[in-house]
Amino acid sequence: MRSITDRTLSVAAVQMNSQQDIKKNLETIAQAVKDASIQGAQLVVLPENCCSMGAQTATAEQFDALSSSLAQLAAQHQIHLLAGTLPCPYRPDGMPVPNERLRQVSQLFAPDGSQVARYDKIHLFQATVADDTGSYNEAATFEAGTKTVVAPIRLDDATFHLGMMVCFDLRFPALAQRLRQAGSDIVSAPSAFTYLTGQAHWSLLLQARALDSQCMVIGAAQGGTHQYPKQAARETWGHSAITRHDGTIAADYSHSALADHEAAQDYALVMATLDNAAQEKGREALPIFNCHRLA
Repeated sequence: MRSITDRTLSVAAVQMNSQQDIKKNLETIAQAVKDASIQGAQLVVLPENCCSMGAQTATAEQFDALSSSLAQLAAQHQIHLLAGTLPCPYRPDGMPVPNERLRQVSQLFAPDGSQVARYDKIHLFQATVADDTGSYNEAATFEAGTKTVVAPIRLDDATFHLGMMVCFDLRFPALAQRLRQAGSDIVSAPSAFTYLTGQAHWSLLLQARALDSQCMVIGAAQGGTHQYPKQAARETWGHSAITRHDGTIAADYSHSALADHEAAQDYALVMATLDNAAQEKGREALPIFNCHRLA
């Protein structure tokens, strides 16, 4: 095992513009994961609703098959894959979600294809936004999860710990703090922020949660226009970014819709390296969790 002074982890956030064509979305994911792996990524984070924006019930019917496909990608490219979110019809204990609702599930797969962890989104989006959708109430479709999750990322010579969040979770600093207290080095934040709320708050929230937890935060986002057959199109903010423990931006993608040179490949990559020695040094210089009194 390497000493803490030379532990690094190469991470990639994938920005997508998922529609409701699951097959095409999977093709985009496969290409993005391959690209990130070639560039040296050891952890790849997909956005929320990576396999379909909308059509949640129909997508949930394929939860097991889609999870298996994503697990196979992790094994094929020998990387850890954070599979954004998928709608799931059953709870972690296998019991069906009652009242025809679903769980919004984020999964971490290891390089051997095994599922390392499952996190069910705790905070469900509820807001009134001045866009064509207007009112958002995720609880009408989903049941909230109840457990925080910190998952190990085991490499040959080091282990990192990933705290799992999803989108609206970013608005709740207590969750980020609890993940740090449970040992997190990194926090994942697969997201699909609306254009207006993202424009106002996305970057600030990534930076704030990094400062709260003193962890690297990986914000993999949906961006651009998403067509819905029977309702208004939805616009998401994109601007995927990776934020260091001190709140500085390690790398970002400064667009909502894909730029012309990425449009042909249907995704954009944001890549950075976690320097654990620098992160630990920053934590030691500002030991806020030694001073924490309220939780």
